[in-house]
Amino acid sequence: MAAKKPFTRQDVYFSSGGNTCAAWLYLPTGIAAPPVVVLGHGLGATREMRLDAFAERFAKAGIACLAFTYRHFGDSGGEPRQLLSIKKQLADWDAAIDYVKARRDVDGARVAVWGSSFGGGHAITVASRHPELRAAVAQCPFTDGLASALALGPIASLELAPILARDLAAKVRGNAPVTIPLAAPPGSLALMNAPDALPGYQALVPAGTTFVNAAAARVIPTIVGYRPGRAAKKIAIPILFCVSNTDTVTPPAQTLRYARTAPRGEIKRYDAGHFDFYLGDAFEALVRDQIEFLTRHLVSTPTPSALVPDRATSR
Repeated sequence: MAAKKPFTRQDVYFSSGGNTCAAWLYLPTGIAAPPVVVLGHGLGATREMRLDAFAERFAKAGIACLAFTYRHFGDSGGEPRQLLSIKKQLADWDAAIDYVKARRDVDGARVAVWGSSFGGGHAITVASRHPELRAAVAQCPFTDGLASALALGPIASLELAPILARDLAAKVRGNAPVTIPLAAPPGSLALMNAPDALPGYQALVPAGTTFVNAAAARVIPTIVGYRPGRAAKKIAIPILFCVSNTDTVTPPAQTLRYARTAPRGEIKRYDAGHFDFYLGDAFEALVRDQIEFLTRHLVSTPTPSALVPDRATSR
């Protein structure tokens, strides 16, 4: 007799801003109305790029998951394609939370959010706006656009100006966006050109899957001005920050400064690069810590001590 699968996965869709977001819903087997965590990815990435790996492990631990792809990317709706709008992506998070709250097969009163990289920054913003959530996880989070731009280098940042101007002109004329690579080799024009950026993205793309390595250049000034780390001090719920000690994309020193302002924040540090978090030993360490955190705040029976702000911990 075949062993029963520990979870099921469904293709689901939810509406956001007049468009449709495509998602996977993971339901643990044999658990009525489990808690649920909403998972969103990083800069231009889609749920196929290893969100399933985290969701499967969470589901095996008894936690339902909704892993979604932002509008304008992957198999989600929205025109023009490859439009990276921070405002729209945050609205997609809100819509995803509303969607799981309305479902009867999960417990809409026990919801957490999980974001990685740029999505980790979104998770901080979303957690500060949704005090009804039970917990949040911000993995190698983008916390400060200015710090990330400085890490890219002032010369590289200035070189982005012409392509930004061309895309803004295309927007005014109603033409297709002028795009810029999300990731490229060092010295190339891209949103990320650290040595590990392009191979890091490529390592996350499953065989047979098409990944469009591009975003409309008009996002550049909004990325630089986006500083979600500042919202950490407003987060009333428990939040786990998983920080790379050698992060080339989201400078860890700035991330740690923000993380320490979260009243109920917990910090875990890892000697693995920004793009190493999704694979191998680093993934195993992260997912183990995250399951412990999520189980404590979503599954375990709350105790009086759980209502006391946590002290930030690190390793």
